[in-house]
This record gives sequence, structure tokens and C-alpha cells, in this order.
Amino acid sequence: MEYAPTTRAIAVGVDGSPESLAAVDWAAREAGRLGLPLHVVHAWLWQPLDVPLAQDREVEARRAQGVLDEAVAAVRGVEPELEVSAEIVSDTPVPALLAAADAAGMLVLGSRGHGALVGFLLGSYGQQVIAEATRPVVSVRAPREGEQPSPAAVESGEVVVGQQGGKEESAPVLGFAFEAAAARGVGVRAVRAWSLPPLYAYSPGSLRLVDEAGGLEPFERKALAEALRPWRERYPGVPVTEHVEIGSAGQVLLSVTRDAGLLVVGRRVRQAPLGPRIGSVAHAALHHAPCPVAVVPHE
Repeated sequence: MEYAPTTRAIAVGVDGSPESLAAVDWAAREAGRLGLPLHVVHAWLWQPLDVPLAQDREVEARRAQGVLDEAVAAVRGVEPELEVSAEIVSDTPVPALLAAADAAGMLVLGSRGHGALVGFLLGSYGQQVIAEATRPVVSVRAPREGEQPSPAAVESGEVVVGQQGGKEESAPVLGFAFEAAAARGVGVRAVRAWSLPPLYAYSPGSLRLVDEAGGLEPFERKALAEALRPWRERYPGVPVTEHVEIGSAGQVLLSVTRDAGLLVVGRRVRQAPLGPRIGSVAHAALHHAPCPVAVVPHE
């Protein structure tokens, strides 16, 4: 899977919650930075309950339209000149959001953070959307109670990106991170976490490569440098900090995101026996990172 610059509209899912409005704010600013249109999506499907409750389809339809109108008004307050389209999709959230993601350059959703994902990301919905989306999905944490939102801090902080494997498989992840950093005028902090391999993982070929590099940590540093080389060349104006550390990938990444404006992690595209998975690193990032998190699919 090769990296392709974001040229399609950015899609954002809304449901009227504070979390989704935080996503709208971030998506509008990102669309403005990248010079892209924004598409606002609200999934609403009229499904009368089989219980003795008063239900009015017209009232519910007006409520759905109100959710959309509120989101569009929020966009206008942030980026008045931005090209915006809005749509109520007659479907349940997961297929509606997956379709929006497939047609867009990226999908933006809201998250409470530091705990279960809410709104469109309630329960298994969020994991299913992130695990199955064909495009990057950005999760934006809403401010906690008593916390003042700071868009400026999000925009001025560096972009932290997790790099794993070789340069080919990490290309979509690194490409997304460098594009975001260039648009913001900030640097990239590229993080590669490593651990001591089990004995059975050694082979004559791998041992030779490690020996040539001068040891395990120099080998990891060389792998990161090689993966970054084409992106340094493509984005010469983006400062890069290389961070190689032994430890759990999720923990190492989270340890350097305190002042980050965006955290970018990868999600391997593969079919697990129990269905699509987002992976342990993305799971940790989505639940505990203090900044927006982009999950980028790659092979």
C-alpha cells in the first residue's frame, strides 16, 4: 500500500455530542490547512420502537437536521470561507461512516479519551469503523469537564508518528505524518520502539544484519533512518527528531505525546480470525493520548 497525498474532501461524523463538535472543529481547521472541502455526515435511520412510546417521525427528522445544522454553523465559525457539504445518511452509524470514509481522504470522529470512546464510537461501533475503514481515521478528544479547549496548542505541537517494520510498509503512516506537519509548519518526532527478540526469532540472516549494524539498538536506529530518508527528501522544510527506545510501542509513543499536536499510528490491513482489529498500539493511543490520534491503514 503506497502513500497518496490527501486530495479528497475530509469527512467528519456528527451526532450532536460535544465529542462530535470537537471533531468538527478539528476537521474544519485541517481542511482549511490542506485547502480541501469538508463533508459533514450524520447517520439517522427511522426505526420505530416496538414499545408503547409516542414517536413522531417528523420530530425526529427535524432533530437530525438540527444536528447537521449545528455542525455546519460550527464550521462557519472556524473557517468561514471553507467549502462545506452536509448530508443525513439513512443508515446505521457503522456503514454510513465507512462509506463516508471510503469516499473521502480521511474520516474524523469524536472521542472522550482516557476511557471508552463515545458518540459514534460507542462500544464496538468505534473499533469496527477504525478497523474496517479504507482511509485514515482521526479521533479527536473532546475537552474534559473544566478543561478549556486549546486549538492553538493542537496546531503548534509537533506531529508524533510511530514507525514499525520496513520503509515500504510504514510509508502510508510516515507520509500522513509529514503531510500533516508540513501543513502546520511543525516538526515530526518519529518513534521506533524495540524489544529483545526471543531466541527462536534469530536466524543467520537476521544475525548478520544485526552484526553489520553494530548491535540491536544501532540496527533499529538504522532501520528508522532508512524509513525516514525519502520523507526527509520530499519534505525538506520539516524538522525531524528520531526517537529510538526499548520498550512497549504503545508506552514509548505515549511517553512523548504530552505536547504533541497529533499522534499518527498505523493499522495493519489483515483479516483476523475474530474479525478486523485495530491493534494494541492504536488501541492504547486512542484511549490514552492527550492529542488527536490518526490511525492509518497499511499493508
